[in-house]
Order: sequence, then structure tokens, then C-alpha cells
Amino acid sequence: MPLVKNGKIATDIYVHVADGAEIPADGAILLPAARFLEDAEALLKRPGKVGVVWPNNRDLDDLVPYLDRLAVVALVFPSFRDGRAYSQARLLRERYRFTGELRATGQVLRDQFVFMLRAGFDALDVKKEKDADAFAATVKRYTVFYQPTGDGRATALSRRTQLRHSESASP
Repeated sequence: MPLVKNGKIATDIYVHVADGAEIPADGAILLPAARFLEDAEALLKRPGKVGVVWPNNRDLDDLVPYLDRLAVVALVFPSFRDGRAYSQARLLRERYRFTGELRATGQVLRDQFVFMLRAGFDALDVKKEKDADAFAATVKRYTVFYQPTGDGRATALSRRTQLRHSESASP
């Protein structure tokens, strides 16, 4: 699957470890939630970055104690009609101040990409190479938004207010 990260097609450095598969001794790994929680402390002490694939029907409270040590949280969209991962993303960014990579995986569709960015996602696993190109272009397409959200961008109102203050401060 192509990975779009920060608006560019990127190489996924993470080894996706399936349930029951051997965990590499070092290097970046991405684990299913249940596998991660079985022995989170030991996994976080191994050399290399650790990420977790978190289903949208699982409570984030189980993940919160580890957020400051996780490099990636991949939130799952099992269907394009199921938006619970949007809520999880906003909570991770806004309430829990997660600063690592927030990745959307599963049914990631190009017409929902802007909404995913606004919710705080900075990486997306996409199914098709041509979608990866479209997703990368979308990042540059929209620069001003009205609603504040988890992506940290200034809103149109805050930009106008800042402009007014700078104009009134000029001699």
C-alpha cells in the first residue's frame, strides 16, 4: 500500500507485525492493539520505533499511558461510512496532545482526505498508487479553513484578526 505522509508519497519504514508473527529484535514496528497491550512496556524498551494499529471500536483510554513513547498510532477506517476514527484522531491530537505520526488506514478514500487532515491525520495508507498522487496534491489545494480542528492550522478568523492587528500596529 502506498503511504502519503505530510502531503508526499513516502516509504513506510515500519514492519507490520501480524498477530502470532515473530517481533523483530530491532527496527520500526507497527503492531495490532491487542498484541501491543500484551507486553507494552517490554516492546517500548526494545531498540527501534514502535507504533500501534488501533481499531475504532477500542477505547483510547487503554492507549493513553503509552502515547508519549509511541511513534505512530494508526487508526482504522473499516468502512468509509464509519467515522469513529475521526473522533479518535481529534481526541489524540487535541485532548491528549499526541505529537507522533497519526496514520489513517483501512477504507481511506480520496474524497475524505481533507477531512482526515483536518482531524489531525498526517499520514494515510492508500490502496491505489493513483490515489496517493491525488492525496498528495490535496494537501496543497486548501489553505484556509473556517473551523478550528486537530491539525493546528490557523482559521480564517484568526488570520483576519492577526492581519488587522498588524495593520493597526503599522505607522
